[in-house]
Amino acid sequence: MGQDQTKQQIEKGLHLYQSNQTEKALRVWMRVLEKSADPAGRFRVLGCLITAHAEMGRYKDMLKFAVVQIDTARELEDPDFLTESYLNLARSNEKLCEFQKTISYCKTCLNMQGTTVSLQLNGQVSLSMGNAFLGLSIFQKALECFEKALRYAHNNDDKMLECRVCCSLGNFYTQIKDYEKALFFPCKAAELVNDYGKGWSLKYRAMSQYHMAVAYRKLGRLADAMDCCEESMKIALQHGDRPLQALCLLCFADIHRSRRDVQTAFPRYDSSMSIMTEIGNRLGLIQVLLGVTKCWMIQKELDKALESIEKAQELAEGLGNKLGLLKLHCLCEKIYRTKEQQRELRDHVVKFHECVEEMELYCGMCGESIGEKNNQLQALPCSHFFHLKCPQPTGPRGCPNCRRLSVKPGYV
Repeated sequence: MGQDQTKQQIEKGLHLYQSNQTEKALRVWMRVLEKSADPAGRFRVLGCLITAHAEMGRYKDMLKFAVVQIDTARELEDPDFLTESYLNLARSNEKLCEFQKTISYCKTCLNMQGTTVSLQLNGQVSLSMGNAFLGLSIFQKALECFEKALRYAHNNDDKMLECRVCCSLGNFYTQIKDYEKALFFPCKAAELVNDYGKGWSLKYRAMSQYHMAVAYRKLGRLADAMDCCEESMKIALQHGDRPLQALCLLCFADIHRSRRDVQTAFPRYDSSMSIMTEIGNRLGLIQVLLGVTKCWMIQKELDKALESIEKAQELAEGLGNKLGLLKLHCLCEKIYRTKEQQRELRDHVVKFHECVEEMELYCGMCGESIGEKNNQLQALPCSHFFHLKCPQPTGPRGCPNCRRLSVKPGYV
């Protein structure tokens, strides 16, 4: 298969894919991969296969094609191709919740920069790195990466990237419980879709609606949450987007739990867990198990709640997801207080505070924990957080958290 024929077949596959004929598109692209003698065409078709498998939630296949793409990029000896292939490798590992590997590959991308095309990818690299740091609950570095990605998006007038970063920032602020910002950023993403997204994939609309649904639920606006989640789910079903379907089912279950309708919540958690397990989203599984635990607690089935916690704790420890561990210690504290088991209660109180200290999840001014309840937060240029209600640090001494870290043993 020559260069022109390769190009035609790739375009044919794209047309099929955009018409929701995914399996036919995959067959066309696989034939190109088998028969094409054009390395640049093979590189491009591998990019199509990586994107398609990502959206279907086939993350192991996504990783497999990313590895092949790296070899093709080396054959081409082009730094732009190599940077793009390392970014795809980073994204594949991000989807599989291999966050340390994601960060490592992102750093490789940034070290390889030089050409204009490579520099334009830096925003996407920063976004992927931010998502990985967020998965590890390293909030200061996650925010730094998201802000870099947002700057790249603005400098390059890249509205699609800006939309994706806004959704990640919505997720970020949901996790640290500033629900006003958690809603603001996906609403901004939805505005970008409405203003600029005529030719975009519907996944951008679905993504913004999902993150709005999560924020609305946290704010207690359950009817709004349900409306947004239903719209997101409709698009996810139309496009066979299994990862988003799993997230929407989780959100539906959380909404029903918020209404204390546990019998309706349980089957939705089960459906979400099934897809999360199928696609390998271990971070999502932790969220499902947290929801299931809270349902058992509502029903006062404390031993069953502890069984769910044990499964979630194993996952959180394996991923290095510190916020997940903090939430689990908090739930254990409530359970053992109810069971009047003082030794276990003290153990989880200590571990909870160790997690808070490790993640620096406290206000540098008043010393109270951040992320325990809904609070409006303000980030300094160093990305440490303070309650908006607290007096903001001023003067040359700067951030109290940074000063505290500078005098810790081992810091210079």
